[in-house]
Amino acid sequence: MGYYDNHAPSSSRRRTGQRGTKRSGLVGFFGAVLGALIVVFSIPVLASNGFLPYDVIPKNLDPIDEEVMSESDLEEEIEMLNLQTTSEVIEAAGKVSDAVVGVVNMHQSSGGLFGDTPGGEGTGSGVIYKIDGERAYIVTNQHVIEGASRGSSNIDITLNNGARVSAEFIGEDVLTDLAVLTIDSDGIDTVADFGSSDSLQAGEPAIAIGNPLSFEGSVTLGIISAVERSLPVDLTGNGQPDWNAEVLQTDAAINPGNSGGALLNIQGEVIGINSMKIAQQAVEGIGFAIPSAIVLPVIEDIEQYGEVQRPQMGIMLRSLQEIPSFHWQDTLGLPEDVKGGVYVEGVEPNTPAAEAELQEGDVIVGLNDEEIKDAHDLRRFLYTDVRIGETINVTFYRDGEEQTVELTLDKQVF
Repeated sequence: MGYYDNHAPSSSRRRTGQRGTKRSGLVGFFGAVLGALIVVFSIPVLASNGFLPYDVIPKNLDPIDEEVMSESDLEEEIEMLNLQTTSEVIEAAGKVSDAVVGVVNMHQSSGGLFGDTPGGEGTGSGVIYKIDGERAYIVTNQHVIEGASRGSSNIDITLNNGARVSAEFIGEDVLTDLAVLTIDSDGIDTVADFGSSDSLQAGEPAIAIGNPLSFEGSVTLGIISAVERSLPVDLTGNGQPDWNAEVLQTDAAINPGNSGGALLNIQGEVIGINSMKIAQQAVEGIGFAIPSAIVLPVIEDIEQYGEVQRPQMGIMLRSLQEIPSFHWQDTLGLPEDVKGGVYVEGVEPNTPAAEAELQEGDVIVGLNDEEIKDAHDLRRFLYTDVRIGETINVTFYRDGEEQTVELTLDKQVF
């Protein structure tokens, strides 16, 4: 009894302490909740006002979603760019398509009941670039109209509307592989405008229009792969390069029948005349065009003279390398230190070479101060470094002795 009486007050104090502890816990809990709510609602306000060093991403948008949206926007922009480029290509091709024609070379063969008869057809392309009165002028490749200058071919032109008309041969240039034809201008409404090839850069769009494999009006798209390509050309068929053609390189598809067609820039201007293609199975996407900077002066000369007038010496020549080396000393008497030159096979009468008394058997090794190692060096010097009427110094060997004469250049058709 006394035991329980003595402990009664102690029990009462414990119950009072427990109630106090519970109240403190509840207060702390609600305080923590309230603080959390304050933090949750205050962070966006602080972030939006720049008080936090980081951005707050809403619950329904995480960083991955933001990245996906950026990629989607990029794809949309690429698609719009492609549509814009396609529209520009269509517009550029539309400006010129009616001016790009088919060129049909009808070879003739002798014999038959009525004399000369057709011996087959070759096809290519051409570009109408000028209308002058009753005649429309067309530029094409020389190899497309091969034989026309000798009268062994008749040339027809296939217009964009399907009509086929006869063409008149004006002139050709073997070195640049260019030729000019004319047709009746009746019904011709569109001519191509030439642009500058000198300002081109690799990577620019390039559009080829022509008649590959007789598919008229074919359009292919690519880029300018290179603006200054120099290709060796064998004009005589002896396996030796006679000239270096300066061309544009493009990956726009150029196939048989494209020769003589137009290479355009994105503005629809002709920047080149398609000329040749490396025809190897292992090589794709390499086509070539004659730059407009070369085309324009050539066709002007052809229109005016029927040919391109270049300086001439009046000699028939061969590169010294084409002659067996044992003849160099034994037959020609050349010093051992002479490693190249041009052998004079003949001299045309009444030419600068004849007046300078050059002879068959002479070996030309220099023109002015420039060393001449082969026929290509000689032609390059004549056609790029000097002009008709200019006097040059010719250094040559005759019977083992070095001599120099003056020679005044005259005009020549190659």
